[in-house]
Formats: sequence, C-alpha cells, structure tokens
Amino acid sequence: MTAPAQPKKIVAPTVSQINAEFVTQLACKYWAPHIKKKSPFDIKVIEDIYEKEIVKSRFAIRKIMLLEFSQYLENYLWMNYSPEVSSKAYLMSICCMVNEKFRENVPAWETFKKKPDDFPFFFKCILKAALAETDGEFSLHEQTVLLLFLDHCFNSLEVDLIRSQVQQLISLPMWMGLQPARLELELKKTPKLRKFWNLIKKNDEKMDPEAREQAYQERRFLSQLIQKFISVLKSVPLSEPVTMDKVHYCERFIELMIDLEALLPTRRWFNTILDDSHLLVHCYLSNLVRREEDGHLFSQLLDMLKFYTGFEINDQTGNALTENEMTTIHYDRITSLQRAAFAHFPELYDFALSNVAEVDTRESLIKFFGPLSSNTLHQVASYLCLLPTLPKGEDTTFDKEFLLELLVSRHERRISQIQQLNQMPLYPTEKIIWDENIVPTEYYSGEGCLALPKLNLQFLTLHDYLLRNFNLFRLESTYEIRQDIEDSVSRMKPWQSEYGGVVFGGWARMAQPIVAFTVVEVAKPSIGENWPTRVRADVTIHLNVRDHIRDEWEGLRKHDVCFLITVRPTKPYGTKFDRRRPFIEQVGLVYVRGCEIQGMLDDKGRVIEDGPEPRPNLRGESRTFRVFLDPNQYQQDMTNTIQNGAEDVYETFNIIMRRKPKENNFKAVLETIRNLMNTDCVVPDWLHDIILGYGDPSSAHYSKMPNQIATLDFNDTFFSIEHLKTSFPGHNVKVTVDDPALQIPPFRITFPVRSGKGKKRKDAEKEDEDTEEAKTLIVEPHVIPNRGPYPYNQPKRNTIQFTHTQIEAIRAGMQPGLTMVVGPPGTGKTDVAVQIISNIYHNFPEQRTLIVTHSNQALNQLFEKIMALDIDERHLLRLGHGEEELETEKDFSRYGRVNYVLARRIELLEEVKRLQKSLGVPGDASYTCETAGYFFLYQYFANAPQPIFKGRSYEEDMEIAEGCFRHIKKIFTQLEEFRASELLRSGLDRSKYLLVKEAKIIAMTCTHAALKRHDLVKLGFKYDNILMEEAAQILEIETFIPLLLQNPQDGFSRLKRWIMIGDHHQLPPVIKNMAFQKYSNMEQSLFTRFVRVGVPTVDLDAQGRARASLCNLYNWRYKNLGNLPHVQLLPEFSTANAGLLYDFQLINVEDFQGVGESEPNPYFYQNLGEAEYVVALFMYMCLLGYPADKISILTTYNGQKHLIRDIINRRCGSNPLIGRPNKVTTVDRFQGQQNDYILLSLVRTRAVGHLRDVRRLVVAMSRARLGLYIFARVSLFQNCFELTPAFSQLTARPLHLHIIPTEPFPTSRKNGERPSHEVQIIKNMPQMANFVYNMYMHLIQTTHHYHQTLLQLPPAMVEEGEEVQSQETELETEEEATPAQADIVPSLTDASSSEETSASQTETIPNHTGASSSSEAIPTESEITATVAEPVAIPAENNTPQDATSAPRETK
Repeated sequence: MTAPAQPKKIVAPTVSQINAEFVTQLACKYWAPHIKKKSPFDIKVIEDIYEKEIVKSRFAIRKIMLLEFSQYLENYLWMNYSPEVSSKAYLMSICCMVNEKFRENVPAWETFKKKPDDFPFFFKCILKAALAETDGEFSLHEQTVLLLFLDHCFNSLEVDLIRSQVQQLISLPMWMGLQPARLELELKKTPKLRKFWNLIKKNDEKMDPEAREQAYQERRFLSQLIQKFISVLKSVPLSEPVTMDKVHYCERFIELMIDLEALLPTRRWFNTILDDSHLLVHCYLSNLVRREEDGHLFSQLLDMLKFYTGFEINDQTGNALTENEMTTIHYDRITSLQRAAFAHFPELYDFALSNVAEVDTRESLIKFFGPLSSNTLHQVASYLCLLPTLPKGEDTTFDKEFLLELLVSRHERRISQIQQLNQMPLYPTEKIIWDENIVPTEYYSGEGCLALPKLNLQFLTLHDYLLRNFNLFRLESTYEIRQDIEDSVSRMKPWQSEYGGVVFGGWARMAQPIVAFTVVEVAKPSIGENWPTRVRADVTIHLNVRDHIRDEWEGLRKHDVCFLITVRPTKPYGTKFDRRRPFIEQVGLVYVRGCEIQGMLDDKGRVIEDGPEPRPNLRGESRTFRVFLDPNQYQQDMTNTIQNGAEDVYETFNIIMRRKPKENNFKAVLETIRNLMNTDCVVPDWLHDIILGYGDPSSAHYSKMPNQIATLDFNDTFFSIEHLKTSFPGHNVKVTVDDPALQIPPFRITFPVRSGKGKKRKDAEKEDEDTEEAKTLIVEPHVIPNRGPYPYNQPKRNTIQFTHTQIEAIRAGMQPGLTMVVGPPGTGKTDVAVQIISNIYHNFPEQRTLIVTHSNQALNQLFEKIMALDIDERHLLRLGHGEEELETEKDFSRYGRVNYVLARRIELLEEVKRLQKSLGVPGDASYTCETAGYFFLYQYFANAPQPIFKGRSYEEDMEIAEGCFRHIKKIFTQLEEFRASELLRSGLDRSKYLLVKEAKIIAMTCTHAALKRHDLVKLGFKYDNILMEEAAQILEIETFIPLLLQNPQDGFSRLKRWIMIGDHHQLPPVIKNMAFQKYSNMEQSLFTRFVRVGVPTVDLDAQGRARASLCNLYNWRYKNLGNLPHVQLLPEFSTANAGLLYDFQLINVEDFQGVGESEPNPYFYQNLGEAEYVVALFMYMCLLGYPADKISILTTYNGQKHLIRDIINRRCGSNPLIGRPNKVTTVDRFQGQQNDYILLSLVRTRAVGHLRDVRRLVVAMSRARLGLYIFARVSLFQNCFELTPAFSQLTARPLHLHIIPTEPFPTSRKNGERPSHEVQIIKNMPQMANFVYNMYMHLIQTTHHYHQTLLQLPPAMVEEGEEVQSQETELETEEEATPAQADIVPSLTDASSSEETSASQTETIPNHTGASSSSEAIPTESEITATVAEPVAIPAENNTPQDATSAPRETK
C-alpha cells in the first residue's frame, strides 16, 4: 500500500509581500478602505487584474487571497457592477471572490444584500457562461470555478436573494427536460401533479415570447448542464494523458449533483431529471473511473451520488420510506420489467415467468439480458420509458454495454441502508486511515473537493441526519487515531533485523511490542446475520518499563479501545525517521485493527473484573489482556483469506497501542448512533420537522404550542410588584388584591392564552377587545405555607433582579415547546438557566429535568447556583466524572447521593426517637424506616428558636402550629422514600433506584449522555424536560442524542420542553481536522443551525460583566446589547486602571531582531517580540500592586501560549514579588471564563489567520471586565473587513503603550480623567523590558534599604523587639538561599544595556512594594548583581536598548 504524497501547504503572504504586490498598489489607488482620495471606477482595472493576476497565475490561491483580503469584492467589484459593464472578466472575478470567501469561511453574501437589484442579471449571465462550449470563450478551469459558485448558491437557500434566483431552476417546470414518455409516466403516478402541470402550461401561454424563452432556458438549465458534463466525461481517454482541468471539472460536477440530491427542496423534482439522464450509468462506464490514480476521488464521489439517488425517501412528500415500502418499489420495478418481457419479447419468457428472488441479482439479470442484441435492449428500455422509442428500421445509437448496465443497475436488488450500516466495522483500518480523500491531512487548503458528507441546514430524513453525523464523527476520530499511531509507531523505531524480522530500536509510552496473540473464541452468528456475535482474543505483552507506565497499562479498563498494528519494516537498523516523508513506507505499516479491552487475565487465566476489591498482584513482567475484536471486520478479513487466499491478518500483529482515556470514547458514541438508527427513534412530533430543517421554524415556540399553560407560579423570580410590572412592558397588570401590603411575592400569573391557529374574525371591534385582553396579565400573590419552626425550614430565595428579556426567557422556558436563548457575554445565561430549572421544579413537582452542558466546568457552575435556590438536595443528581471538581463539601455523584440518603435516614430516625420520647410512647419506633412508618408535641420542638408561638393572633399561631406539623410530616414522607435503601443492599442498586425514581434534576455532560445512552435506556430512565447550557459549543450529534435517552411511551416521546441556551456568535465546537471543520461544516452546532433556519430566539440584551467601553468592542455583533445599571454605578467600573492611561489599548509590535511570526511546526505559530512585551506588561502591573491572579494572558495560537509560559517561568514564575498570571492559555480554551485584566497576543504578522472568524474575535474581546491590552501587528489587522467594527475603535487610540509609572494600584482616578502623574510612552518591546527591569531593581533596593534601617533602630523605637529579631533571621536565611533564585530578575539584555536607562525613569518609580511586600521577597546585593549579568531567553546581540534615552550611569 503506497502512502499518498503530502499536500502542499499554502503559505500566506507576508505584509511586506502584500505591500509590494501589484494588486495592493491598485487597491491603494482604487478601493482600499483607509484611502480617502480614490480614483474613479475603471473597467480596465478589472480586466487587467483578471488576465494578469488571476488567469496568468492559474488561479493561484495566494493572488486571490490578496484580492479578497483587500476588500476587492465589497469596495470595487459589486459596488460598481451593472449590466452595462458586465463582462467575462467581471463575472469571473466576482465568482473567484465569492468562492474564496467560502474557502476562508467568512460571510459571502452580505455585500450582495446591500445592492440586490443587479443580482438577477448577474446570475443569468453565470448560467449562460456555465453552459458555454468548453473550447469557446470560457476554459474548463473557468467553468469549474463557475460550478463551484453555483454549488455555493444551491447551499445558501436560507439567503432570500439567492433562493429567489435558484428556485426557478429547481421547481416543477424543470420537468420540461424529461423525455415525453417519462413525463407522462411520472404525471400518471401522482394525479395531483397533472393539475399543476396544466396550470403551468396555461401560464406559459400568457407570457410574451421573449420571457417564455428565458423561462424555458432556466428550466432546462440543469438537464443541459448534465448533457454538457457527459460530453466532457466522454472525452477523457482510457490510458493517454488527461489534463487535470478535466478531472477537476468532473469532480466538482459530481459534488454539485450530490449537494442537489442531499437537500429536499432541490431534490424534489431534480431527482427524476437525474434519473432520466442516466448520469450514473454513463459515469460508471466512463474511462475516468477505470483510471486508477486520476479517477480515485471521482469514483468515491460517484458512490456517494449513487447512495443519494437511491435514498429511502419519497421525493415529493419528503417522508422516509420503510423497509417494506422499499421492497414494494423494487418488486414493482421487476414485475413491470417481467410484464414488458412477457408481452413483447418471447426470448425472455423464462425471465418473465421466474419468481422475483430468482432474477433480481446482478448475475441472473446479466444471464437473461446479456445474449440480447443492442436494438432489443433499447426496445426493452423504451417500454419502461427509460429511453425514447427506437424508430422502425433504425439501429440504436447507444452501445450494448450502456444498455445492459442501464437495465441491470436499475433492477438489481439493493442492500438496505441500515443493513449496510450494521455490517460496517466501527474501527478504522489502514485503508481508510491514510486515504487523503476521506481523511485529509492537516494541510487541507480548501481548494479541492473531498468524498465527505456535508452538514448544511436541512437533511432528507432522520436516518440521513444520523448517517452523515455518524460518518463524520467516525472520520474525525480516525484523523486523531492516525496522529496517535504515527506518533507511537515512529517512537518505537521499527527496523528490519538481520534475519528479516522486526527489531524495535526505541520505545513508546502508549505502545508495546506484542509477544503473543491468539484468537480464543469465535461465537456463532445470530439468526439472520452472517457475522459472529463476538470474537475474543488474548494479547500478551512484556512490561519491562517504569512503574508508573506499567500502572497505566495495568489500569486499562473494560471498554477501553486499543489498536493492533502489523509493521514489516524494510529499512535497516539505525535508519533515521523523517517526519516530513510519508509515514507508511518508512515504518512498513501493513495492517491496523481495533479492539476493545475486556480485562487483564490473572495467574489462572481468568479475567480480573473491575470492582471495589483490590486487584491481585501479578508476578513477573508478562501481562495478558483479553480483548473483543470487531465481528464485522473479522468476518470480512476471514472471507478475504478464504476466497482470495490472502494472508490471515490476525497472525501478523506485532504492536498494541492504547490511547488517552479522555480521547478514546469514539466507539461508544458510534455504537450509540448506530443503535439510534436501528430503533424507531421517536423525536417529539413538534420537533421532527425543525430538526430536519423544514416547515415553519417557529412552530415549536410556546405561543404556537397547543398545550400552552395559562397560569404559572413564578415563585421567587420577582422581587416586588414593581419589578413584575417593569418585566412585562406593554402589558396591563391586574392584581387580584388591592391592598399594597399584600402585593408581595411570590406571584402566580395568568397569561392570556391564544390558540396557535387564529380564526378569521368578523368585526374589527372584537379584534380590539382581543388585543386589549391579550395584553392583560392577572397576578395573584400567594403565601408559601409555613414549613416549620427551625431556621433551616425557611426557603432560600433568588437574589437576582432579572431584566424583562431575562423574564421572557424564563417564561418561555416554563412553557412547553422549544426555547432558544441567545446569551451574549456577561448577560447572566446561567442565572436564567437556574431560575428556569427552579420554576419548573416547583410548578411541576412530578416532572424530571435533564441538564446537559458541554463542559464539566459549566455543569459545576450551574450546580453551585442551583444549590443556592429552594430545591431539596435529595432531588439533585450529577452523572459523569466531573463531580469531583465541584467546589462544595457535598457530593452529587451517584454514590455521593446514596451516602447522603443513608446518612439522612439515620438523622431522621434520630428525630423519630426524639419525637417518641417527647410523647412518652414506649417501644422501638426508630429502628427502621418501616417501623417509623407505623408510628404516626410540644416538648419535641424544645430545640427550636423560642418562643415558637408569638401569641399575637390566632391565625398566625395556627399557621405556626400547622408548620410544625408539616415539619413532622416531612420527616415521615422522606423516611417512606428512603425505605428502598433498606431493601436494596448494594450500592449499585441503590444508585440506580435514585437515578430512576428519586432524582428530579439530573445533570451530565453531552459526552456522558452519548457514552451511556444504552445503559440509561436499559434502566428505564425517564425525563420530561431538557435544558442545555453552552448549546452553541456542542457538536450537532451530541446535542441530538440527549433527546433520546429514554424509551418512547406508546410510540410517543414524553419530552415536553427543550431549552437551549448558548451564543452562536462565540466559538463553535472544536474540530481538529480542518477539512471536516470547513468542507463538511462539522463545526456547525445544532443551535447555530436552528438560528440560521430562523427558529425564534430570546436575545438577552443587558451585560453586567465589563466596562461599557469594553463592551462596545463586541456589542456590534448582537441585537441591541446594552449594559446593566451597575456597570455605570459601581466604583470598580468607574475607576481607572492604575498605572495605565487607557482601559483598553491596541499596542503595535514590530519585528524583533528582524523576525515577526515564526512557525517551528505546522500551525504552531510563535512571535517572540509579542511574547516578551506581554510578559513585560504583566510584570509592570504586578510591580504596581495588581494582584497577579486578576490578570490572564491569552493568545490565538498554541505555539505562542507555550512560548509565553516559558518566558514567565524564566522571568517571574518563582518570584513572590510578581507571581504568575491566573491563566496563560488560548482564546478558544478561555471561552466561558473571564478575568479583570486580559493581555492578548494576536501573534500573526503575515496573514490574519483564524482570527478572521468573527466568533473568535468576539470571544477575545469579551473576556476582560476592566482592562484589555492587545499586542498585534496593526497594519495587518486594520485592513481586515470582518474585523473592522472592533479594530476601528482600537486604532482610534494611540498605538504605543501609555503608562503612568508613579500611579500605584489601586488608584482613585476616574476612568477617562487626565492623570495628575506623568504619562510615559513606550515605543517598543526592548524599551518596556528594560523599564520593568529598572523598576524592579529600584523596588528591591528601596525595600532592602528600608529593612536595613529597621534593623539599625534602637529597641525602644520598635513596638516588639522579637519581631525585628525574627525578620533578621529570616533575612539571613534568605541570603543563604541566593543561588536558588538565579532567575528571578527580569533582565532583557546584559548588564551594560540595562544600566543605560535614563535616570529620570528610575527616579519616577514609586516607592511601592508591589503585590507581596513580605520580607521573603528581598534578594541580596550579591544576588542582584549575579542576576543582572545573567543573559535570558532573548539572544544577547541586542544590547543597546532602542528608544531608551542615554543618561549618566547610576552606580548600582
């Protein structure tokens, strides 16, 4: 097996290259946004750029990137487009720009929406050009660009402008392209269509001839395009050289066909046209398929197209077809063929009279039809309306191979989709892992097309939806597995030994050589299947490794996935491995198979089970694992061995590889998806169409649900009646009681409920009354019954004053239906979620709510807030492995809850004992829950706060007495519930009981739900509501699975509410492989898709996290996002940031020592200048007194994160005067977190890179509460169209850092005030580093000097002599420890340079001891001088500080 060549990586042009380019010079003259005086529009510019820059470079991506980035489309092409100036170069330039926008994943249609009038004309020109002759005006390469543009149009049907143009190409009138006999047949099948068809004909007759001709052109467009493609395909020779332009054109065309077939609106009428053109038959018989190398991708795409053309769906209605319906269709086809044969072809009598099962295989069809002549075959096909009738006496123009394939492929039996899926191995093998068309390398540039499914807005059926997700999830895991295998195997260094065997020259932590491998069991197949039910094998390895690595291997648990690998290296001992060359041929990899651990074997050969008891200690270093192999894969391999004489794969393995447990759950998720496809997965009716992307997107909104609830108890949501009134603007609030003293919360509100379907009204007056009524809310205050005399009996209350949009979100969440809440940064998403949960819990005590989040951290935040509300903790349960991170003493995991129940039972039985004593009842009632239950006062409450009865009024005392009784009653109710824990003895049974019966609020991560679906369904888990937090960060499929964690009741789902809270303007789910992320759109979450489809959302519109000025950097991305009042009022938001002139600043960083960004590994970007600058500012802030944990350092790339961490470790990590920042991490990782001050490094200096994704920009800008300081190459980022709204604000301030070194933290200066201290401007990184260095030295000396004086004082001047003594000894010990702190002083350059800093700078440094002024931090003179001379991370060539004014040297 040969490994494919590595694809070339596209190198982004540098800023200097951009500036030197011809394009950039033109841009500066004609369209660059920052140029004030632009030259007038000139069509020749477009012609020149197209011919000289684009065509001449063969559409080089680099050139097109430059043009697109310079805003050529927005500011020149479309702005000046009109039918008069339209030309070939103009059309092609626009198409190239739009395609480039799609490749870069940035919004493409915004520009066209601003000037939509000329779009119809432009689109018609594109259609005309796409049908032009290939040897004419448009070359094949240009037509491929047009195909790609059309594909983007067909995939953007949610854009009104595009949809209005595309609809004319794909609606019913396109059936004009069918041959007349086929048209008749189709209209006969569905009589309703004939009515429409006649109507279309009538309308056509009314049109004027020119418009009719134009309409006919559009309707026939796709069938003409297919014919044109077939002619291109036929021109591909079998063995002579072929131009790659032809191959690319064919691939892109098939991609377009797949996309048309995979969307219901485009497929509905087009599928018949495609079938009538016999495109698939032409393709499968073409020379291109037979060309091994050039046709590989084409064949894979063709298989996908074949799959979709025969998809199990009714094209017209869109309903999924069942297995029986598919069989009926197949039988109808065969029997109609048999009838035709019986009536007209005596030579086919045998065929006509056979039963269907006998004749519907490919072999038997060829046996019957193969001997017939071409003319006879044509006649058979024309009887079935597949071909036009053959005129008498004429010979057919089709060749026999085509006619035979047409009849056979149409009538052969197909294996059903679900059967195909069930026979598919779940583990990837070497054939898939290294196939570039299916699992592309990280260098995917976005140019070519791939044989991958796409996730767009709509899906054909739930099966199609699950299948696409299944395939993509499987391939994304495959990509990660490939990286792991390449890493582990190359570390083991397999070489060929002298005797031809394998010798391993290295070792790997995650892989071991196999000593012995034997298959120990192949179980019989189940009935109706041809693969074994299970296959088990034993793998023996020799663990001669360090103890902790041995523990990892021995710690492999049941269900962990490992990989068995065969290598046969050809390279001799000692050959070096080159990571740049193809991996497979270097290590001689032959096979890869997956397996699942059952357990390790003990001395007697028995599997050691996972359990609480300790594992037995095994002697020696040899360990054997029992593993399950994939039965489907085993069956395929064995069949191949027996039928083709291939070698037995299972006798060749010589390496076993394990993976990190966290990344190794792919098999469980795939099995879950496969199980879902095998069950009738019942999605609630009100959700079904929305999930597939059809119908009215607002149909699941509570206002349209038939079971809307009129009266809801809002419990502690409102603070007062005024709060309630402001929460429903535009409504009349009627309170049921008039006395203001009684108008206190909690409130029950009755809403006017209108049924979703409005009736036609007779008169307008009634309508007015209705609107008046529809705006009236009836509010009823009610009193919560007294719960008992103890302080802990009082209910906990909500403390957040919700805004009216938050109240709307809470109201929607309490009503049945789908609620989508868009929560911008800092708008209180979690608080809203918790209040919805609490309100559902109190309104519907019998219902159970499932909480799903993306991360454990979010789940823990939710839980901490839920515990602060009035929810009984015995009803809370947390599943999964993250519960140990909860910052509470309480344990909400399964076993934690079991222990809680057992402890609570003992407490309550003690209470029963006390009650029994106080009543003087003999016996032992408090022995068990059962005896306590049979036993059913004044002295009892002796330990409650006295006096219990106030004696003010009879009503009040009566209510207190009832409260006391309720308290006692609750003891017995709880004991009744806890009886089960006495009957069930094992912890596992008790925990299952809690999950299924007791818990009302169950929380888990989406990954846990996907992994454990099978177990939960088996237990009979039930729930009524789902709330999802961070919904925009969860993969589409991981959002869908939690809807189906329960079995349907009587064929219906019991799900009543689905609340999703997220923010699609922040980052999407993480997909490691660029091809799946971009080409397949796998990063689109279900939340984002729903927003794109148009599902109504509640947009929270008031943030309380950041200063208003910082909020302006990102609020342009949201619908009217404002600030909560406290952002203006609280002192922390109105006070300035000490020592810094601005609350946010963009700081320009030029090349340092001639280098900007560097890339030691692919995508591992670093920028030393920025890293040093960021750390210098961090140290400066800490020296002023900022707490280090209030500062976080973020960056956009992993490479830079590691570089900054290194520099921090070097400069200040172990220094108590400075400390470490709260976090140094990437923007993507920091999503969902915040800090007071954020220092952000944007790294790139050549191309903007992935910050062009506005979502990443929004996250980066919204993490800071009080201060944001961004380090970047300004000239690069300010030109970027997508980032303009933020960068225009940032560049309005100076681009050099402005500091106020004499202003200590905290300051009293108000934000925006001119400071009283001197402002200093730092022009570059070396100046800042030296400044911080001197500031630090000054601080050390003044502190040292202060301690010296303190030590010389007479005892009388000090309050306690002992204190001085202790400080003195401390200082001595510090002096002894000097060598250990060799790196605490931040020196950028060597001693000579650092001393040259101006005296004036040193004088202005405050005498301020910084964040931690303890005496431990004081190094000695000798230590200081030792460190000054120490060169640090940066090379020491740079020993003259730039921009530092020279001054007399100070003596240190």
